[in-house]
Amino acid sequence: MKATGIVRRIDDLGRVVIPKEIRRNLRIREGDPLEIFVDRDGEVILKKYSPIGELGDFAQEYAESLHETTGHITLITDRDAVVAVAGASKKQWLDQHISPFVERAIEGRRAAIMSPPSLGDEEDSPWAFAAVALAPIVAGGDSIGSVILATQDEQVSMGELELKLVETAAGFLARQMEQ
Repeated sequence: MKATGIVRRIDDLGRVVIPKEIRRNLRIREGDPLEIFVDRDGEVILKKYSPIGELGDFAQEYAESLHETTGHITLITDRDAVVAVAGASKKQWLDQHISPFVERAIEGRRAAIMSPPSLGDEEDSPWAFAAVALAPIVAGGDSIGSVILATQDEQVSMGELELKLVETAAGFLARQMEQ
């Protein structure tokens, strides 16, 4: 564990303020859920909670099915990182932070086809694809992640079929979260 040197007092309602710098660095936004852990030494640990991460194996199986059906790279993300991948290196993609483009799409709650997008800030970014179909996962009124079909083949484009597939996947995963 890394010490920050910051000390905060708990108020009369049991609240403690997480400093702005830490929230910014960890990408914690207002309203984000945090999971609370207590270890044997009495330390309290706060961890960002990922509702999509709760689907774990299920999200991975869905990603693999989409990849087998389409042949495209399939990524399922929460609001911060990739939680399931098929058709590409898991080592490269799992826990990879989402790009600003994906973050905007999730916040905007709109499915989109991008051809050719530049999903990363640099050309050598892993998010630089030739074509992408993306749909946000909206559960309980909150945008909690996305389903992405992507290709690095510049001869391949995404169309209405891929858009409907990611929208269907996002809707299905959202329903699983609401159960």
